[in-house]
Amino acid sequence: MSRIELAPEVGDDLERILAHLAEFEVEDTAARIQDIIEAISVLEHNPLIGRPAPNGKRELVIGRSTRGYVALYRYIPELDTVFVLALKGQKESGYARE
Repeated sequence: MSRIELAPEVGDDLERILAHLAEFEVEDTAARIQDIIEAISVLEHNPLIGRPAPNGKRELVIGRSTRGYVALYRYIPELDTVFVLALKGQKESGYARE
């Protein structure tokens, strides 16, 4: 079972997502965050499940439509660790730190 490490900036991404949900008065914000966390936990058993992304990274697609998010991560097999680097809504054009 792979270990999962979240970059400190992922907290900023979650805050940005929560602010967006609050702005549009979405009622089930806790459920949306729980969906993201559960999807990321799948990487413990399937670290290569995400689609390939540039520079040896991968993207895990979470949900769809208005409930859709993407987690950018890198899996280091030698450490058997998944490093989650960023989160964004599927409709966002790029990651916040690009």
